[in-house]
Parts: sequence; C-alpha cells; structure tokens
Amino acid sequence: MIADLQCVVLDCPDPAGLAAFYHALLGGEVNRPDPRWALDEDWATLHAPSGLVLCFQKVADHRPPTWPDPERPQQFHLDFGVRDLDEAGTQLLALGAELLDSGPSERSWRVFADPAGHPLCLVREPAR
Repeated sequence: MIADLQCVVLDCPDPAGLAAFYHALLGGEVNRPDPRWALDEDWATLHAPSGLVLCFQKVADHRPPTWPDPERPQQFHLDFGVRDLDEAGTQLLALGAELLDSGPSERSWRVFADPAGHPLCLVREPAR
C-alpha cells in the first residue's frame, strides 16, 4: 500500500454552495476543522456520516461537464494521504504516473496524472 484515500475533490464555482447541496443530500458536517487542509472561500468540505469526505475547490472559470459530451467531461480528482511525498511520488512514477506539478519543496502536496491522464494529488499527512 502506498497511500490512503483522503477525499474526493470536485471543482466548482461556489464551494460553500456545493457543500450545502451535498450536505442536504448526504447529511454530515460541513467544514469540520481538519488538519489536512485549510478552509476558506476557495475550499469547503463535507464529512459524510459514512466516513467519506467530499471537498469542493473553487475554479474561477469553471465550465461544468456536459453529459455525455466528451468535449467537457466529468471533473474531479482524488487526494491521497502519504507520509513521505518523495517516496510515494517515486512509487507512483514507477507505476506509470506523470508528475504534473511538484511546486516548492515546502508545499505539502504534489500533483500527478494517472496513466489515463486523470489528475490526482499526493498530500503529506500531518505528523501523528
């Protein structure tokens, strides 16, 4: 095992509004404090009763998908918690992933694409 799935992240124009929508659908707790991420106008969360965490990320020029038109396909990405970004990143690359954005060394996440091109993030887990 390389990582733990932390959450599913949906791009959207209004994170708080989409969190409220999914809260009405699933119940749970909107924007519960969590050391894995900061909450602000660009990021909202829903901790569902099942244990699933949905996150909502603001994208200024968000274009919603059109079903089933592949011109604007479904949009989301997965965040995976890891203890060591370098080690996990090396393992992902060996599995066929592509590094899209490593960012500055002090940043707590890195963006990769899976072999089919879907973005995913490795996120450094907080020290326990």
